[in-house]
Amino acid sequence: MTRAEKLPPEAGGADTLCEAIRQAAAAEAPGVAYSIDIEVLSPSMLSARVTLADGRALPEQRHAVMDRTLTRSSIQRFATALAAELAKSQSR
Repeated sequence: MTRAEKLPPEAGGADTLCEAIRQAAAAEAPGVAYSIDIEVLSPSMLSARVTLADGRALPEQRHAVMDRTLTRSSIQRFATALAAELAKSQSR
C-alpha cells in the first residue's frame, strides 16, 4: 500500500483496509488468486490496481468520498466493489 499515512484514523488504517478486501474477495470470488496495489491518493480517495494470478490486469478502480474523509463504511464499499470486479473477471 502506498501512502497509507494519508488514511484518516476513522477509516481504521491500512490493516483494516486490507482485511476488508480479503474478506470481501473470499466471499464474492472464492479461489481467485490476485494481488492488489492500493494507493491512498488523499484522505477521501483510494485507487487500486488489481492483477490476477494469470497476469491479467483489471481496470484501475477508484473510490472517492465527496463530502467527508474515508470511513470504515466507505472502506467496506471499496472492498465490496473490488471483490465484485474479481468475481466478474472469472467470466471473461
